[in-house]
This record gives sequence, C-alpha cells and structure tokens, in this order.
Amino acid sequence: MTYQGVTIKNPGTVSIDASVKIGAGTVIEQGTVLNGNTVIGENCRIGPYAVIEDCIIGNNCKIINSTLENSALRDNVRVGPYAHIRAGCRLDNGAFVGAFTELKNTELGAGSLIPHLSYVGDAEVGAHVNIGCGCITANFSGVEKHKTAIGNDAFIGCNSVMVAPVNVGAGAVVGAGSVITEDVPQDALAIARAKQSIKEDWANGREKNW
Repeated sequence: MTYQGVTIKNPGTVSIDASVKIGAGTVIEQGTVLNGNTVIGENCRIGPYAVIEDCIIGNNCKIINSTLENSALRDNVRVGPYAHIRAGCRLDNGAFVGAFTELKNTELGAGSLIPHLSYVGDAEVGAHVNIGCGCITANFSGVEKHKTAIGNDAFIGCNSVMVAPVNVGAGAVVGAGSVITEDVPQDALAIARAKQSIKEDWANGREKNW
C-alpha cells in the first residue's frame, strides 16, 4: 500500500500512531511499530520488525529488526539488525550501529561504526571512529554513571573495555583485548592485557575429549 508517497508493506502487520510523521519515498516493512512523536525523513527503509518510539530520524536511513527509543538520527544512518538504541542517543550522518549492539545516552559522530556485539553507554564518540566487536564502556561504578569520551578517528580493538570515566584521544588506537582505565593520549597506542605465555608440550599426552 502506498499513501502520499509512503509505501507500507503488509499493512496488516504494521502499527503506526496517528502522531507519527513519515517523509515521501520511505518504505515501512512488515512487523514495524511506530509510536509517539516519531518523525521519519524521506527515502528511508524502516523494518522489517523495527520498533521506534519518540525518535527523530533523518533522510535515507535504514533500520532493520531493531528497537529505538527517544533518540535522534541524522541522514544516511544504518541501524541493525537486532540493535537497541536506548534513550538519549544522537547518531550523526552516516553512522552505523550493527547487529546485537546497544547504545544508551551516547553521541556517535559522523561516519563512526559500531558494527556488532558491543555496549556503548554514557559516551561521546567522535567522527570516523571504529569500535570493534565485543567492546564495552563500563559506565556504572555501582554507585553512579560515568562518561567515556573517544576522539575523532580513534580505533578501538575487539573485546576492549573502557572503564569510565576515561578519555581516548583523537587518532588513538586501543589494542584488542585491552582494559583501559587511564586516559589515552592523542595518536597513542594503548595495550592493557597480560603477556601471552607458552608452555611447550603442555598438551602432549593429555586426553583430548573436545
């Protein structure tokens, strides 16, 4: 079904509040729920199975199988599949939040990527940052929340933890598997992990049941 330039596929599976505004050229896929004061720009693809509440979404965005709440996306942003954008997030032009990633109260700069399996909360992430698989901003001390700041063009290696409050400078690199507890200067390499140890012939003769 197409209405005023908006295409709704399988409309019997879609729920759209009367307060929602959708721009021309946008396609709403099956199973999608749009609630509250949500505004969606032009030429977007929303769904299948997206749940969006009280969000502002720019033009040419793509949101697949994901949940978004009280957040703002600018143009050409991609989200999903299976991402959760919680309240207070702002995603700048061309940002990408991928599979099984959760954001909360986070600014994600233009062209920055969090492709999969990460949690980024209470963070300010600059432009053109790459955050690898399995990264976490450890934002809660058990008493209060703390902020992580990551500068433009930084690279955060897979399975790294930024223990807030902490700053990673512009252009800095965090080695995979690091736990960062101190500020990382601009353009520096930070590695915070135990040195690998090799035990020669340790497994020789052992029963192998795997």
